[in-house]
Amino acid sequence: MAQLMRKKTTPATCLLLVAPSFLLLLLLAAAVDASFDYAAAFDKSLQFFEAQRSGKLPADRRVQWRGDSALTDGFSQGVDLVGGYYDSGDHVKFGFPMAYAVTMLSWGVVEFEKEMIAANNLRRALDAIRWGTTYFVKAHTEPNVLWSQVGDGDSDHLCWERAEDMTTPRTAFRIDATHPGSEVAGETAAALAAAAKAFKPYDSMYSDLLLLHAKQLFSFADTFRGRYDDSLQSAKKFYPSASGYQDELLWAAAWLYEATGDQRYLQYVSQNAEALGGTGWAVLEFSWDNKYAGLQVLLSKVLFEGGSAGYAATLKQYQAKAEFFLCACLQKNGGHNVKMTPGGLLYVSDWSNMQYVTSSTFLLTVYADYLAESRGTLKCPDGEVKPSEILGFARSQVDYVLGKNPKAMSYMVGYGSAYPTHVHHRGASIPSIYAMNATVGCMDGFDKYYNSRDADPNVLHGALVGGPDANDGFVDDRCNYQHAEPTLVGNAPICGVFARLAAEPADNSPPYAPPQVPSQSENGSPLEFVHTVTNSWKTNGVDYYRHVVTARNTCGHAITYLKLQVKELSGPIYGVAGTHDNDMYEFPAWVTRLDAGAQLTIVYIQGGPAAKISVVEYKTA
Repeated sequence: MAQLMRKKTTPATCLLLVAPSFLLLLLLAAAVDASFDYAAAFDKSLQFFEAQRSGKLPADRRVQWRGDSALTDGFSQGVDLVGGYYDSGDHVKFGFPMAYAVTMLSWGVVEFEKEMIAANNLRRALDAIRWGTTYFVKAHTEPNVLWSQVGDGDSDHLCWERAEDMTTPRTAFRIDATHPGSEVAGETAAALAAAAKAFKPYDSMYSDLLLLHAKQLFSFADTFRGRYDDSLQSAKKFYPSASGYQDELLWAAAWLYEATGDQRYLQYVSQNAEALGGTGWAVLEFSWDNKYAGLQVLLSKVLFEGGSAGYAATLKQYQAKAEFFLCACLQKNGGHNVKMTPGGLLYVSDWSNMQYVTSSTFLLTVYADYLAESRGTLKCPDGEVKPSEILGFARSQVDYVLGKNPKAMSYMVGYGSAYPTHVHHRGASIPSIYAMNATVGCMDGFDKYYNSRDADPNVLHGALVGGPDANDGFVDDRCNYQHAEPTLVGNAPICGVFARLAAEPADNSPPYAPPQVPSQSENGSPLEFVHTVTNSWKTNGVDYYRHVVTARNTCGHAITYLKLQVKELSGPIYGVAGTHDNDMYEFPAWVTRLDAGAQLTIVYIQGGPAAKISVVEYKTA
C-alpha cells in the first residue's frame, strides 16, 4: 500500500544551519550513554500533548509558555468545538489523525497500566486521553453527524503566528449521512472505545458515555460508507486516505469488542475479514492511515487470551498477517522486510519517518508481551524469535530515538544534552505571550522567527520530530519540515513503550545489532531502491505478492537514459519498458528523464521471492 504523508506549503526561502563537523560527531558519539531514563522520556512525551492543547487551559498545566486559544471554535456554525489538539507545528485540528493519536494513547494505558502507575504518570496519561475524548464527544452532535476538522490547512500554513494570536479562519467541517466519512467516524469510534476501556476502572460513568458515542459512530461509519476525503476536500491535501475506510471499520469493531466483550463485534470482524481486507492485506506500515497491522495484532490478542469462541480459524489468519508485519520489522521475513537505515532505524518514508518507527515499536512491544505471557515464540521465515529478543529490538528503536544513533543526538526535544533546537513549530519558535505581550502578525512571524537562526525560545519538551533521513542524516532547521516537525501521530504510540521499558531491567533485553545497510556512496548506484509488499493473496495454493519498488534518483543530476536488469522476475511488471527475454528494462515511453530527487515507481506481481533489480547503465544530463 502506498505510503503517503501530508504535504505542506512552506515559504520558498529557507536559511539552512551549518551541520556539525565530523570531529564533533565523533566526540558526541563517544559520550553517548547506552542506558536511558525511559520514565523521564515518558513524562516528557506527555508534556508534548499538553503543549498541543487547544482551548481553555487548566490552571495546573506544566507548559507555562502556552495560553488559552481558539475559544470560539465552532461558534459561528452553532456548535461548541472548543478544545482538542493542534495537529503538529500548525493550528489545524484534523479529526482523523487526532483520533488515531488518542486510540494509541489509550492502547498504551490498556496494555501498560501498571507500568504507568509505577512511573507515577497514569493520571497524566488519562488526562491526555480525556482532553481528546471530551472534544470528540462535543464534536459528535448527532448520531450521524461528526465535526471532523477545525481550521483550513492552506490558510493556516500561510501564517506563522502563536495559537494565542491566531487570525486565520476557524471554519469547521463535518461529515453526515449525505457526506459520509467512514475513516474518521470509524477511527473516532475506535478512540472512544479504547479510551472507555482505559477509563473503566477509574471513571465508569465517563467510560459508559464514551462507549455510547463509540457505538453510534461505528454504526454511522458502517451504515453510511464513504471516503472521508471525498466529503472533506479540505483534509484531502493534508491527510488523504490511501488505504480507504475498510481498515477503520474493522479497527473500530475490534476495539468495541475489546472494550465490551460483545460477541457481535467479534462476529463482524470475522464475517468481514476477507471483504474488508483484514485477512488479505500483508503490510509493511502501521499509521494514522493504514490500520491493518494494528488491527491484526489486536485481534491476535483475542487468540492469546482464549476468547476466540467459534472464530479461531479467521483470527489465526489475522494473526498470520500480524506476524508478517512483525517479522518484516525484525528483518526476518525472507526478504520482505521493512527498510532500515545504516544506523539501525526502521525506515518507511522520508516524510516524518519517526511516526512509523513509534507505531511499529509499539506493536512489537505489545506482541512480545503477548508471547511471553503465553510462553510462545515468533516463528519467522528467517528464524524463530523469542519475546525477549523482540523486546530487545523494540528497545533498540527507542534507544536510537533517545540518542544511541550516528548523530549522537536525541530526536525528542528536551531529552538529553543534544536535541533539535529549531523545531518546525509555531508556538515553540515565537516568544511566549507571557514573555512578549505584543501580537505577532501572520507575516511578521515568518520574517522574525521562521527564518531565524536563533534556537527556539520555548522548549517543546517531549516533542518527537520527524527524524533522520535514510542515511541517518539530520538538519536541525525550521524549514526542514519533513524531518523537524513533531506530530500527534508520531508521539502517541511511543508513550506506552516508554512506560513499559521503564519497568524492564536494563539487562533483560538482549542488545540488537542492526544489519549493515549499504549507503548510497557505498554501492555506487545512481538510484536508491525502496521495496514494499502492498498486497498478497493465494491462487491455486500459490501465494502471490504485489511488489512496489520506488527508485529515487540520488546521483545529484537528471538521468536521461536508464537501463535496469530485473532478475528472477516471473510475473508482469509495470512502470518500465522491456521484456522478460533478456531481463533488461528502460524508461517507459512517458518518462524521458528522471530529475535529481525524483522517483520512478515500478510494480510487479509474482509468487515466491522478490525480483532483484539493479542499474546496468545510465546517462545524466
